[in-house]
Amino acid sequence: MSGYLLDTNVLSEVLKRRPSERMLAKLRAAPATALATSSICAMELRFGATRTPGGAALWHRISRDVLALVRVLPVGLDEAIRAGELLAVLEQRGGPIGVEDVLIAATAQVNELIVVTRNERQFARVPELAVENWWHA
Repeated sequence: MSGYLLDTNVLSEVLKRRPSERMLAKLRAAPATALATSSICAMELRFGATRTPGGAALWHRISRDVLALVRVLPVGLDEAIRAGELLAVLEQRGGPIGVEDVLIAATAQVNELIVVTRNERQFARVPELAVENWWHA
């Protein structure tokens, strides 16, 4: 694995008034060049910001303090194909997860990244996906 794909809950943790010190320490220890996120996570952050009073200021902060500091990977054809495969496998196993999480997982797999998330139970259902929880690491 060549780096980390930060899930939405990692990115939003950074914005909290009192973020997890353990998670922040792991984040600071990782080389900046090893940090990425998915365009799906950017979509989830934008959705959250638009639903919040003062959303324009929050979005500005997200853009400046979070998204500007990581590579934002697009969901292209390779990611879409892998996501389709993952959805089929998860459905066959009787344990589907949300399409957004499947797209995030597919982006990580195509780019050979470890998903960093607080939602490890959900992502652990995805076959051959490396997952870390920096709140418990």
